Amino acid sequence: MALGKYSRVDNRRHNSSYCSTVTVVVFVGLCLVGAWMMTSSSVVPGQNVDVPAQENKNEVKQQVTESNEINTTESNEINTKQFEDNPGDLPEDATKGDTSMPEEKPEEKPDATKGDNSMPEEKPEEKPEEKPEGKPEEKPEEKPVEKTEEKSNEETKSDDGSDTETQNGVNNTEDVDAKTNDGETNTEDGGTKADDSDGNAAGQGDSEENSTGKKPDTDETETKSDENAGEDKDRETGNDQLDEKVDQKDDKDSDKSSDGQANNQSSGELLPSGAQSELSNETSTQSGSWSTQAAESKNEKETQQSSNQQKGYNWKLCNVTAGPDFIPCLDNLQAIRSLQSTKHYEHRERHCPEEPPTCLVLLPEGYKRPIEWPTSREKIWYHNVPHTQLAQYKGHQNWVKVTGEFLTFPGGGTQFQHGALHYIDFLNESVPGIAWGKRTRVILDVGCGVASFGGYLFDRDVLAMSFAPKDEHEAQIQFALERGIPAISAVMGTKRLPYPGRVFDAVHCARCRVPWHIEGGKLLLELNRVLRPGGFFVWSATPVYQKLAEDVEIWQAMTELTKAMCWELVSINKDKLNGVGVATYRKPASNECYEKRSKQEPPLCEASDDPNAAWNVPLQACMHKVPVGSLERGSQWPEQWPARLDKAPYWMLSSQVGVYGKPAPEDFTADYEHWKRVVSNSYLNGIGLNWSSVRNAMDMRSVYGGFAAALKELNVWVMNVVTADSPDTLPIIYERGLFGIYHDWCESFNTYPRSYDLLHADHLFSKVKKRCNLAAVFAEVDRILRPEGKLIVRDKVEIINELENMARSMKWEVSMTFSKDKEGLLCVQKSMWRPKESETINYAIA
Repeated sequence: MALGKYSRVDNRRHNSSYCSTVTVVVFVGLCLVGAWMMTSSSVVPGQNVDVPAQENKNEVKQQVTESNEINTTESNEINTKQFEDNPGDLPEDATKGDTSMPEEKPEEKPDATKGDNSMPEEKPEEKPEEKPEGKPEEKPEEKPVEKTEEKSNEETKSDDGSDTETQNGVNNTEDVDAKTNDGETNTEDGGTKADDSDGNAAGQGDSEENSTGKKPDTDETETKSDENAGEDKDRETGNDQLDEKVDQKDDKDSDKSSDGQANNQSSGELLPSGAQSELSNETSTQSGSWSTQAAESKNEKETQQSSNQQKGYNWKLCNVTAGPDFIPCLDNLQAIRSLQSTKHYEHRERHCPEEPPTCLVLLPEGYKRPIEWPTSREKIWYHNVPHTQLAQYKGHQNWVKVTGEFLTFPGGGTQFQHGALHYIDFLNESVPGIAWGKRTRVILDVGCGVASFGGYLFDRDVLAMSFAPKDEHEAQIQFALERGIPAISAVMGTKRLPYPGRVFDAVHCARCRVPWHIEGGKLLLELNRVLRPGGFFVWSATPVYQKLAEDVEIWQAMTELTKAMCWELVSINKDKLNGVGVATYRKPASNECYEKRSKQEPPLCEASDDPNAAWNVPLQACMHKVPVGSLERGSQWPEQWPARLDKAPYWMLSSQVGVYGKPAPEDFTADYEHWKRVVSNSYLNGIGLNWSSVRNAMDMRSVYGGFAAALKELNVWVMNVVTADSPDTLPIIYERGLFGIYHDWCESFNTYPRSYDLLHADHLFSKVKKRCNLAAVFAEVDRILRPEGKLIVRDKVEIINELENMARSMKWEVSMTFSKDKEGLLCVQKSMWRPKESETINYAIA
């Protein structure tokens, strides 16, 4: 039996022929003395050939312990600092969890710790066989052994390189994997164990029980891991540790790593210190596990595929009738020509092509960098929007004028030729309840023209969502955006506006020629849907103050319709300076009037009709009831601005689960704190962005509007986009005094090319890629972003790499890239480059 045991050890260690001879001699001795005498002999271990496996382990541990005793202070310092503060500086062999060991010289195994610099240079030269024979049987102190067990993971592995150890015929691999998935490798208070070094990033995930097989140690490790996981989860609820990857609801299959690992990465050189530490905090996850080999292989394949795709990008110019003003979903001339009717402005509605274009829109000849705000409100470069039709048609009404190389805007309009500010103040005096910038913060401006009304409302702390049809008056929305005023190209036709119900504090219509009264008042009822209960409809149009037959007829029809809708006519006033009249109506704040109506016309909507459903939903001529429950959205007016920005809406309940998994009010607060920290630490100072050149910004995937809220002190407005396939948080954004829109990024956005100075995309592209062509989405980004504008992307590393390749293929300047724990940050600047080849888009050719 002894022979069989030793023979197995000999086979594992591939002993030399000399060792085999010694074994024969020992065998003869065993025959003479007897099996039991040989078992108790103290001479055999001294041969350094037939040592039992467990004794060999003790010998290795004893050697490491002696090394630590020689330089305990140095070893402890390196154990803590090297892994916590600067893992990137570790030698390659020290960071790999599967380092192979010398086979014939077990006495040289301490060399494996050499990469840790924890052993003196001369120490490995000692010959263990020179020590007293009884030495391996001595019990070293318990604590040093426990400390060095982690380091001796590689030393005590089987020589075949396996990560598992068979003990009593049982394979421990499954246990290790299960424990790792439970978050066993999480660290406490931001510290890391030796096992948490970068070596395990390769997917090895060695643990203490793999090398020692000691049950008590394993239990202790499990207990500590459970405590660490709990602490990590508690830290996650704090504002300073909000995770940008807590998107469990949206992306459950995302790979995660532990808080400890993320927080203990060293500071590199890609980001200034403040911004880089901020990104480290943002990317720390909950209590995740080491990634699997399958996930790592998948990620590597995707990365390689993305790298290979870089050579395949062949961008071309869009050859379309609209030229530099191409909007794919509004310039689908083929679809427009096939319409059976255009009486409801169907030809101005969205008709998106089946496949979005991947070509690039050309620049107007002589295009220059836009004039900065607030000068841009008064004048813009003519060559940036080279259209004069509106100036010729509306020049006498002070819309826009051509002045040399500029297009100038006198600040007036059809209804306020003597200045928008005077008109705005006149409205406030006529209806004090409006209270610009306090009670009334977010308004909808219908038929806005060049949006001078919205442009001057900024002086009163009011945001105006302005819209008008494309080409109804040539380039009016394009003028507005070039001036730095929020606007989109849209029309009130056959579909609902892309906004939730009950969100606008007021709706304004200055001389808009919208036929509110026809077809049962369908269009006015759409305004009723988006208007907040108790909100105002300000109608400044000729039927209010002119006595022409047509105007009188419209006024009578509007009077009947608004009365049937229970709208209260608050005031009719005439501005003597401008010579225009204004009628102001108020939407009811209760259902009392609805219940007392003798005729149910317009009818109330069915209870199943969701007023918030707005993406491609047909218009209906009905009214939704006013919410009356104390905790229903719309039953109370929001707090006055700016208090409403910071506080969670009253109707967000703790019993509701937020987007990131916390109770809704906590989720809201954590998101806000997160983005305030990101903006202040990273975006304002860390990525080299000149904010004085930023006026029009878009958050391409907004949740609670935290990014926009964090920019409140800057002269910037942010279009918050809530994607159609994500949680509907847009009502929350409006409740806090911000604005936004629904959209699907697999389609074109309703804006002119070169509209935005800054696009911000937080984990958008990884989600969009699952449904549509990423190259087409990036071509849309190029279309709506101004030359020299910036794109900031936060996403998975493989997506960041792919987008960086696309940006470089368009000759964009890569301002910064940064990655950590499979999360990345990319900041790129669009160039003036346009390809020479062109591609004809048949559906967009007249």
